[in-house]
Amino acid sequence: MKHPTTSRAWLAKLVSFDTTSRNSNLELILNLQDWFVANGLTPRLTHNTKDKKANLFATLPAFDGNTHGGLILSGHTDVVPVDGQVWNTDPFVATTINDRIYGRGTTDMKGFIATTLALLPEFKKMRLSKPLHFAFSYDEEVGCHGAVHLIEDILMQGIEPDACIVGEPTSMQLIVAHKGINLFRCRIHGNAKHSSLTSEGCNAIEYAALLIGWIRQFADKVREKGPKDNHFDVPFTTLSTNLIQGGNAFNTIPALCEFFFEFRNLPTTHRASITDAINEYIQNDLLPKMRSEYPEAKIELDALAAVPSFEAAEDAHITQILRKLTGHTQISKVAYATEAGLFQQAGIPTILCGPGSIEQAHGANEYISLEQLEKCESFLRDLMTQYYCL
Repeated sequence: MKHPTTSRAWLAKLVSFDTTSRNSNLELILNLQDWFVANGLTPRLTHNTKDKKANLFATLPAFDGNTHGGLILSGHTDVVPVDGQVWNTDPFVATTINDRIYGRGTTDMKGFIATTLALLPEFKKMRLSKPLHFAFSYDEEVGCHGAVHLIEDILMQGIEPDACIVGEPTSMQLIVAHKGINLFRCRIHGNAKHSSLTSEGCNAIEYAALLIGWIRQFADKVREKGPKDNHFDVPFTTLSTNLIQGGNAFNTIPALCEFFFEFRNLPTTHRASITDAINEYIQNDLLPKMRSEYPEAKIELDALAAVPSFEAAEDAHITQILRKLTGHTQISKVAYATEAGLFQQAGIPTILCGPGSIEQAHGANEYISLEQLEKCESFLRDLMTQYYCL
């Protein structure tokens, strides 16, 4: 199989695979597997339960053959949908216009992956003091599900990496923290009756409204009283209800209302402190009121996704290295979530740094500039030659 050799060519190849999270990413992963094998590496694949998606993990050993410790370069292979968006070019054909490459995933985050793949032959020629690992995951965009299995496999191998760089689009700036994200589905089960008999029914929509209102009041309290961290663009923990549906007729008291809410917590705010407060209100206030009207009423609260927050230690070796290498001294933190929290949770010091701007991610006409790809190449070359070569 003939493989691309440059970052631009690799990016075009990667964009051509429609790896929207609802689809399989196996064709892309198998192409990457062939590339690593062609370069003398033996990649490991970890599949999802239906074997339709896979993570890839490959190790370039140190000069002495050591495969333990070292640095991980990490990226996710899935992208968000283009449904309902108006694109000026085919989103799955990388199109260069005025020094920008347009296509779904160019910024988030196939640009970083393409750069690491193109530089592999160069890295092979270096006399590495420590191994270099490549970790590419599935289903980051829908809850970081693939990274969980990827990291489990890394730990099972006993590799114990020294550090990890997650190449999310940061415009090649260092990001040292992000919030956690937690998504919940709530189902309110009441009792349907004709709307003329309100006293005999239990209105699921109205009780859902009470809970949604309480969540908003809780969010307002957190915003006012904190805790706060002004290094974040939104410096407090946020909660919001973003989707709701319920009822089946205008003259029927609704028996069911379902809504979805999320909260994005600061690293200093424990997830349990928020979920415990919500559950306490449900169990002690809302549910007793419902059951006074309808003894069989119930409220189901299901956690659909939970991505941990992330905060790098300033004294961590990887943080110090990248500060020196890039000259970036500003403390930058972001509200969006990534796989960095999972790597850190596994005891692997992690930092966010990658090409492209988050402002271009997920929208129509997503693009990455050629300048950002070149900066990423230079960054990775300098990192390896200055800190990981003998």
